Amino acid sequence: MRSPFRTLALTALAVALAGTTLRADEGMWTFNNLPVKQLKAKYGWAPDQAWLDHLRLSALRFPGGSGSFVSADGLVLTNHHVGRGWIQRVSDKDHDYVTTGFYAPTQAQEIKVPGLEVLTLMAMDNVTDRVNKAVKPGMTDAAALKAREVEIEKIKQEMQEKTGLTCEYVSLYQGGQHWIYSYQKHTDVRLVFAPEQQIAFFGGDYDNFTYPRHDLDFSMFRVYENGKPYHPKDYLHWTKAGVKAGELALVAGHPGRTSRQETLAQMSFEGEYAIPMRLTLLESMRKDLTEYASRSAEAARQVNTQIFGIENSLKALNGYRSGLSDKAAMARIAASEKAFKEKVAKDPKLTAEAGQSWARIAKALAVEKPLLKEAMYVGTAHSTLLGYALTLVRLAEEEGKPSAKRLPEFSDANLKATRMRLAIPAPFYPELETFMFTRGLAEARKALGPQHPYVKAMLGGKSPEAVAQAAVEGSKLADPAVRKALMAGGLKAIDASTDPMILLARKLDPIGRKLRKQMEDQVASVISDQAARLARARFALYGTSTYPDATFTLRLAFGPVEGYPANGTLMQPFTTFGGLFDRYDGWGGNAAKAHNGAWELPQRWVDHRKDLDPSTPFDFVCSADIIGGNSGSPVVDEKGDLVGLIFDGNIESLPGNYFYDGTVNRAVAVDALAIPEALRKVYGATALADELTGK
Repeated sequence: MRSPFRTLALTALAVALAGTTLRADEGMWTFNNLPVKQLKAKYGWAPDQAWLDHLRLSALRFPGGSGSFVSADGLVLTNHHVGRGWIQRVSDKDHDYVTTGFYAPTQAQEIKVPGLEVLTLMAMDNVTDRVNKAVKPGMTDAAALKAREVEIEKIKQEMQEKTGLTCEYVSLYQGGQHWIYSYQKHTDVRLVFAPEQQIAFFGGDYDNFTYPRHDLDFSMFRVYENGKPYHPKDYLHWTKAGVKAGELALVAGHPGRTSRQETLAQMSFEGEYAIPMRLTLLESMRKDLTEYASRSAEAARQVNTQIFGIENSLKALNGYRSGLSDKAAMARIAASEKAFKEKVAKDPKLTAEAGQSWARIAKALAVEKPLLKEAMYVGTAHSTLLGYALTLVRLAEEEGKPSAKRLPEFSDANLKATRMRLAIPAPFYPELETFMFTRGLAEARKALGPQHPYVKAMLGGKSPEAVAQAAVEGSKLADPAVRKALMAGGLKAIDASTDPMILLARKLDPIGRKLRKQMEDQVASVISDQAARLARARFALYGTSTYPDATFTLRLAFGPVEGYPANGTLMQPFTTFGGLFDRYDGWGGNAAKAHNGAWELPQRWVDHRKDLDPSTPFDFVCSADIIGGNSGSPVVDEKGDLVGLIFDGNIESLPGNYFYDGTVNRAVAVDALAIPEALRKVYGATALADELTGK
């Protein structure tokens, strides 16, 4: 999967420890801590505060991805695959918008998407000193963790009441810094446009995480406020000239998670235990969902988006694991950690602070190892209804406690959002629910054994099939009105409920809470405290000259548009409309049905082929440092104009979860020039193209 020609680069941690300067195109930088000197030195330019504020306020966070405002009337751009689950939510058996696409020629025809919320980052506040003061000398790791959690929830609540914004806690530098990010939440979001899945994901799973690519992976939504289109003060202007090879591209998005500042022991644990277990679970789910999809076209429609997500995760996880299997890379990381340890050992103050941290983290991981399998299976067993039931049971139990003593998801700061999620209507398919719940229970029994408390509580000596069928058929929790009534009735209503899913949840909750407490007291609290100690030692030695690991918060990444070496040749910076049809022709066109139609095209694309300029750029690559969560991120030039839309990384970038290699790590984007070209000439969506381009 990886190119044999890939040359390794030092990790961000290794570079920081070596005391040298980071490459200017490495890093997922927070908006308050950019490497301005490196940018100016390499590119002769760096953004000013007004430029950064405009980009920050134009950027949006989607559930699981990123997006941006691109018009004065609240038009939002993101990937098709970021919007896909929401597009499916407003589809039905008669309107499969994922497959056929969707276009609303007028605002009156735009479809409101229940439950979809997007966020604009309005403020970032460093609360590190206040959080650290909550931890008193002599506290155990578990007590220190709880003290920090209580103080954080108190700060969040205070800030939410003061600002009216949605406040989230953000841990940076492995707990070395504590921040509150405040967001404006947009809750009325409507679907405007989506191309067909086949052109958005041209090449299917075969081409996923590869390059060259020919994917028109975009969708459009519109934010409304008080029933009318929202008018954002800041939005991105569409490029007129496009971006050229060698020019600087900047990416504003929400990278989900990286592990570059973890210890070597943590990385080894992920490679040897955590990732293989997740792969096993995902492969089993894919097998089950694929079997269900084979029942009918409607069954396939119900689960295709889930299968898509699982296949994407499988490919990504295997790519992450390949990085951990790279002996040269891991040797560099080990050498960096050794150098860091030696520097700490030479300073008595740092030795007292962090000298034992590596050993304590390794010990906590040894405790986590036997708990990990339980944590993966003691849950909702692939059941949407059981997920609702568990949330309702825990909500009723937690609401009677002071906010500081509740589970974090039920604190005052988070309670409103939790209640809203329970109240939102969502598509529900009883046959699918029964099928997946049956499989989930069977897999848990096989993995944990029939005598495990969870298995005994859930099955009670019955078969998975019998338990699942009775629970799904007897439950009313698919109805949001029923869920609302149980919320309103509180603990009394939960105790009186005879809904079979509620009864199962009441059995499961004590088991889940016990396991959660073990994980928090013996693993999470230790790793959290010791990682923060290491971060403070690193700050003392090197300052904050490097970037923190990704945390699904807004970051800026950048690098030139450029190809890279692979397969004994060079990959070009751009693909084109002509290249799209060349790949289509090369696989025999629609008639060939090659590899389940991976390289087929929607018929309207075939019909309008002659209308398209074959030299128009379609996708491009740049060396910006990204990871999962960046999907949907806008790519802008130095003027701040939108020149592209991130939708993937190449296969060589997947080890970037642990280290960055500027030789071959590439972010893959839809070229901004391709979108209005397709809208006008393939879809006849001239009004939408005009809105984008400002005509």
